[in-house]
Amino acid sequence: MGRGFGYGYNMFGGAIWMPLLGLAFVIGVVLLVVWAVRMSSGHHGTMGTTHSPQAPGHEEAIAIAKRRLASGEITPEQYGEITRTLGS
Repeated sequence: MGRGFGYGYNMFGGAIWMPLLGLAFVIGVVLLVVWAVRMSSGHHGTMGTTHSPQAPGHEEAIAIAKRRLASGEITPEQYGEITRTLGS
């Protein structure tokens, strides 16, 4: 008789390793996609942190608000709300 249909898989060879290799490949592709999405969105290993390392400090935020007020981007009322929110 032979091995049947020419596949040649036996119980201890391909029948066990092929599904495991397929699963490992799928997991690898999923991890690669997750990594690519995180890198493109700016999440470079900041898991668990609540702010990005590039977030401006308190003084810089006030300075930005002052510049926006001076250039007419925001009204004095909006500037007052910003400074109240920042606790200044």
